[in-house]
Amino acid sequence: MGRILNPIALALYKHGVSANQLSALSLVSAVVAGVAFYAQLLSLAILALACNALFDALDGCLARSSSSESLQGDLIDHVIDRYADIFIFGGITLGGYVAWQIGLLAIVGVLMTSYLGTQAQALGVGRNYRGLLGRADRLVLIFFVALLSLIFPENVIWFPLLGWMMVFVALASNFTALQRFYLVYHQV
Repeated sequence: MGRILNPIALALYKHGVSANQLSALSLVSAVVAGVAFYAQLLSLAILALACNALFDALDGCLARSSSSESLQGDLIDHVIDRYADIFIFGGITLGGYVAWQIGLLAIVGVLMTSYLGTQAQALGVGRNYRGLLGRADRLVLIFFVALLSLIFPENVIWFPLLGWMMVFVALASNFTALQRFYLVYHQV
C-alpha cells in the first residue's frame, strides 16, 4: 500500500499540503459520512467513508515520507480518528439501522479498543494493534456492508445489513478491547 500512497503523499507535500491538513480532511469526510448515514444517503456515506480512509492513510504516509512526524501530529491523528469513529458509528445508529443500545455498545467497544491500543504505549510496552477488529478492519467492513446495503436494503430478521454489522462490531470490538487489555496486562 505504501508503494501507491507514498508517491501521492510526496506530491501533496511538494504542493504545500501538510499531514495535519489531510487529518482535518479525514475528519470532515467522517462528519459527512456520519450525516449521510443518519440521512440514509448510502451512496454519499460510502463516498465520504472512502475519502476518510484515504485521507487517514495519506496523513501518516506524508508525515513519514517528508520526515515531518511529530508527537503533536500523532496526537491530532488519534483524536481525529476517535471523533471520526463516533461520527460514523453514531450516524449509523441514529439513522435507525440498529437499536440505540447496540449502537452505544459498538461505540464504547470501538473507543475502548483504540484506547487500550494507545494505553499500551503510555505504559511503555509499545502500541498494541492486535486483536480481532482494529480500525482499518472496521472501515473496510463498514464500506463493504454499506455497498451491499445498496443492493440488499431490506431487513434480515430485525435489522438491515448495517444493523447486523453494528451487532458484530459491538461484540467484536469489545472482545478486541478485552484481548488488548489481557495482552497489555501481562506485558507490564
